Amino acid sequence: MKRQVGILIDTTQCIGCMACEEACADRWGFPHTDVHELSCEKNTVVQQYGDTYVPRLCMHCEEPTCASVCPVGAFQKTPEGPVTYDESKCIGCRYCMQACPFQIPKYQWNKLNPKVTKCDMCYDRQQKGKQPACVEACPAQARIFGYRDDLVAEAEKRIKESPKTYVQQIFGISEIEGTSTMYLAGVDFGKIGFPANLPKRALPKYTWDIMEKIPNYFVWGSTLMAGFWWLTDRKKKVAEYEEEMKRKNAPINENDDKR
Repeated sequence: MKRQVGILIDTTQCIGCMACEEACADRWGFPHTDVHELSCEKNTVVQQYGDTYVPRLCMHCEEPTCASVCPVGAFQKTPEGPVTYDESKCIGCRYCMQACPFQIPKYQWNKLNPKVTKCDMCYDRQQKGKQPACVEACPAQARIFGYRDDLVAEAEKRIKESPKTYVQQIFGISEIEGTSTMYLAGVDFGKIGFPANLPKRALPKYTWDIMEKIPNYFVWGSTLMAGFWWLTDRKKKVAEYEEEMKRKNAPINENDDKR
């Protein structure tokens, strides 16, 4: 089995310089802004809670709920660890936004052809042997990229060597069966914006517990979503065809097979 990679974020080391935000914006072609909230044009941000700066990005869950609820497989947990998103498959249902316990996926409400945006841990950069852009840009090494098991060992070492610096918890080790983005903190995680009382069990397993008891619902639900995808895809092709005909100043043939 391939060793998975991840990111360890030490909030006690973050200095709030926002270099990670700028590097992420450059990587995605997003504008540079002073708004520190995740959005369709911000895949990583740094938020301040008192004296603590907290970087935010996709948690890259071991069993991602976004992938489990996506009816067309637009989200995928890669063998390497990152959770990626294929916009060519997306039908805009936004189930991912409703399902994510960390409220990560964002929707391009202001686009004519909107898609979902989220951090993919710079998966394309990883394929070229590079680190995620935010990690590479961090001057304080508040973000560390590496193999997940090595990062866990490093986090445990820091807590053991400096017990007064850190709370005795690595966020992302066991929450919803683990995430590939993990955190260390000097204060209770609930006080710096992390969701409280997350189950240890992966959220998709609760869904399957119910679905396996009502297989007919699953079958009909899958059929319905497949039909919805077909209609959405056809509508897109029709629009593209009509736009092409307009550019060519040609009459639109209602029986044209291209539609």
